[in-house]
Amino acid sequence: MTSQSTVPASCLSATARHLVLSLWLAGIALSAQGQQVFKITGPDGKVTFSDKPPPNAPATVAGSVGNTGASAAPALPFELQQVVSKYPVTLYTTTNCGPCESGRRLLLQRGVPHAEKTVVTNDDLAAFSRISKEGGLPLLTIGGQQIKGFADTEWSAYLDAAGYPKQSALPATYRPAAPAPLSPLKIAPASAAAATGAAEEPAPAPRKRPTPPPSTDRNTNPAGIRF
Repeated sequence: MTSQSTVPASCLSATARHLVLSLWLAGIALSAQGQQVFKITGPDGKVTFSDKPPPNAPATVAGSVGNTGASAAPALPFELQQVVSKYPVTLYTTTNCGPCESGRRLLLQRGVPHAEKTVVTNDDLAAFSRISKEGGLPLLTIGGQQIKGFADTEWSAYLDAAGYPKQSALPATYRPAAPAPLSPLKIAPASAAAATGAAEEPAPAPRKRPTPPPSTDRNTNPAGIRF
């Protein structure tokens, strides 16, 4: 008589569950090698995995498989970071300015990270007068050095001396910051109230005090005549 060993049904169930779990984890690992897999936490706390980020990714994506956690902005090369920290570049421009456009183009072609400040309003001009006593645009500052007006050779020489590379070393995904007004716009209190929808009640008119009648000295004017 041949004896046959049997496996309890409970053990089979546990083995099957373990096999399914192993295959599922292996599938995620293989998928992560070929593409980015997003770990998504829903409003109810339920965690799911997908190869596509949801439309509101910043609010719901808790992390992603293989993500290093780096900032969305691309990091600059180490050598360029050192130069930028020592000699930051700022370009001051205005509207309808051909030399300003030429200076901007030079910085972009050379790959020089910089901030651009526009001088348009009276507040901008007042702020600019505290930066440059001579005036004139464009103005390029490299660290504490100011170069007024655009001259290709002069700007290039100062950039070379500061240590900026002659050719762009920026990452392909780098995008320069948008120009910003030199003097930020200020919202007047009345405009702020209108923006919030608050109704401003007119101030009440001052009440007129009654004019007292002129005093009459009946000793000198017994008839009480008024002029």
